[in-house]
Amino acid sequence: MKKLQISKQPISPDAQQLTIKGFLDAYTYTQLEQTIKELFDTKVYKIVFDLSELEYISSAGASVFIGAHGIATEHDGAIVLLKPSKNVKQVLSLLGLNNIFTITQTRQEALKVLK
Repeated sequence: MKKLQISKQPISPDAQQLTIKGFLDAYTYTQLEQTIKELFDTKVYKIVFDLSELEYISSAGASVFIGAHGIATEHDGAIVLLKPSKNVKQVLSLLGLNNIFTITQTRQEALKVLK
């Protein structure tokens, strides 16, 4: 079974970047869900997810972003997906999530969305 690694980097007092590496699927999604919950508990509702090193995402993994999006927007926040790999981009597109989320190719673009 492949692992999921999540690293956090503050952007501002109310924004955070999460870099996600590995596999996001039915076995690992709860790890990301918990990390997001901890951010929401500290009133951080603006999150950039760097997906450039995410090798695989399943529909279960993608559902974490959908749940986070709902809570973030309720609190005037935003979820931005940064540099998804080709495989991840395909899955997001197949699930129609490219119509829901802002997907950027640079960190600067992502930061503009959060302002």
